[in-house]
Amino acid sequence: MPRRTLPVALTAATTAAAVALSGCDGAVRSSTTTPLVDRGTVRIAAASETPSFNPYSALGAAQARYAYDSLVNIAADGTLTSGLTSSWQATTTTARFTLRPGITCSDGTPLTASAVARALAYAGDPAHQLAGAQAVLPNVPFTASADDPTGTVSVTSAAPYPFLTRTLGLLPIVCPAGLDRPGSLDRTTRGTGPYVLTRYTPGGPYEFTVRDGYTWGPGGATTAEPGLPARIVISVVPQAATAANLLLTGGVEIAGVHGPDRARLTGRGLAIVDVATVVGLTFFNQRRGRPLADPALRRALVSALDRQGLANVAVGGTGRPAADFAAEGAVCHADLAAANLPAQDAVAALRAAGWTRTADGPLTKAGRPLRLRLITSPDLGPTLPPVAELMARSWTALGADVKLVTESLPALVHAMYRTGDFDVVVGTSPGFRLPVGFVPFFSGPAPARGLNFAGVVNPEYDALVARALREKDTTGCDTWHRAAAALLRSADALPIADGRSTVYGHRTTFATAFGGQIIPTSIRLHR
Repeated sequence: MPRRTLPVALTAATTAAAVALSGCDGAVRSSTTTPLVDRGTVRIAAASETPSFNPYSALGAAQARYAYDSLVNIAADGTLTSGLTSSWQATTTTARFTLRPGITCSDGTPLTASAVARALAYAGDPAHQLAGAQAVLPNVPFTASADDPTGTVSVTSAAPYPFLTRTLGLLPIVCPAGLDRPGSLDRTTRGTGPYVLTRYTPGGPYEFTVRDGYTWGPGGATTAEPGLPARIVISVVPQAATAANLLLTGGVEIAGVHGPDRARLTGRGLAIVDVATVVGLTFFNQRRGRPLADPALRRALVSALDRQGLANVAVGGTGRPAADFAAEGAVCHADLAAANLPAQDAVAALRAAGWTRTADGPLTKAGRPLRLRLITSPDLGPTLPPVAELMARSWTALGADVKLVTESLPALVHAMYRTGDFDVVVGTSPGFRLPVGFVPFFSGPAPARGLNFAGVVNPEYDALVARALREKDTTGCDTWHRAAAALLRSADALPIADGRSTVYGHRTTFATAFGGQIIPTSIRLHR
C-alpha cells in the first residue's frame, strides 16, 4: 500500500491530530440541571498552546472544530451523521458527497462543491507536507472532482481503502479565502464552522466568537440553541493541579484533568465526561542483530510480566489490562489481548529457546548474556517510568541484564527513529480511531522511509491487513481483529492498560468526541 512518509519529529503530533480530527465518534455528554445562560462566555483550559490554527497542521488540529466543519460526523453509536453534506456513499475506491444547500464560509461566501474538492486536493497533496491532514486522510493517493450544479463531490482512490468516508469525510474544510493565503491560517480561521477566531495572543488566550445563522452542524445543530455561548476563551494551563484549582474556584468552565488531581474534583458538583484511553504501549526492537528479533524470546519475556500489576502502576490505582491497541470506542475495538498474548511458563519457554542460567548467574545463549536496553520517557506520561521499572524487575529476575534508561521525549524519538538503540520502548499508544492507523507502525519500511521503527515483520498481519483493506468500512472488523491478534500472539507489541481521563464542566454541559475533544455546538452554559 503506498504510504506518505511524515517527518519523524512530527509523529507524536500527528497521532494527536488524528485523534483531534475524529468527528463526533462515540460522543459522550455531561449533565447538570441549573437554568441556561444565553449568549455568555465559556472559558476552557487547554494543556498546551496552539502556535498555529491551520487545521491541516500537526498543531492546529486540536482546536479545528470550533471554526471548521467536516463533510460528515459520527454519532454516539458509531454511525455516520450529517455535516456539510446531506448524503454520501462510498466503496473501497470511491466516495461521493452531496452538499447541503445554504452553507456559507465565515466571510459570507457560499461553499461550493468545487471549493470542497479544492480543499481535499490541497490537504492531500504530499508536496504541501501538511502533517495534521495526512494523519487523518487515507494514506493512499486520491483525486477529487466536483459538480457545482448538483453540489456533489466525487473522490477516487488509487488503491482500495476501507474507510474513505471516515477519513475524507472528517477532514476540516478550509474555504477558498484560506487556501488562497494559507499563511493567514496560523492566526485567523477561514471555515464554515460555528465560531470564528477573533483574538489570538501568542501563548494564549485565544478567543472565538459565535456565528449567527449557522444551521449545518453535526446532525443539524445550530448556533441559535439556548445556552450556547457567544464567546469561547481558551487559556493555556499546562498543570493538571492548576486546572483543577480553576475548576473549583470558577476560574474556568471546562478543563480536562488526569492523575491524582481528579480525586479533588469528585463530589464537587461538576459535570463530568470520562474519556477512554490506552495508557502505555510497548514495542520490541526486532531489527537485525537485536536479541528480540527472536519471537520465542519475545513471547517468553511477555509471559513473565504481571499484566495486572503493570496496569495498576499505569493508572496509579486499580487498573485493567488493555484489551486492544486502541481505546474503547475506536472503530473495530475488541477484547483481544487476554486470549492472544503469550501465557507460557517463562523459564521453560526460555530453556526451550536455548537460554540457560546457572544458580544466580546471567541468562545466556551460546555463551552470550541477554542484555536489554529498556527506554521510556516521563514526557509521555508520569506513570510510564514506573511501568518500565516493573518490567525491568521481572526480566532481571529471569537473569537478563536490563539497562533502564529514562529519556526526554526528543531523545526517545531519536532512539526510536534515528539510531535504533533500544530493545524495548515503553511509550504511549497513538490512540487511533481507525485500525488502519496502526498499520505503518507494524509493517512496511523502517525509518527514514517509514514509521516501522521496531522493524516488525509479521507476514500473517500483513496478509490480513491486505484483505481488510478491501473490505468496506466496519464489514472488515473481523479481519482487523484477526490481524491485531496476530501481532499479540507474536509479542510484537504489548498494550499496557485501559485508562480514563476526565473532562470537567463548572456550570457547563457539553459532549465530547473520541479522544475527549469537545464538540462546540454541544456546549451549554448554566447559572
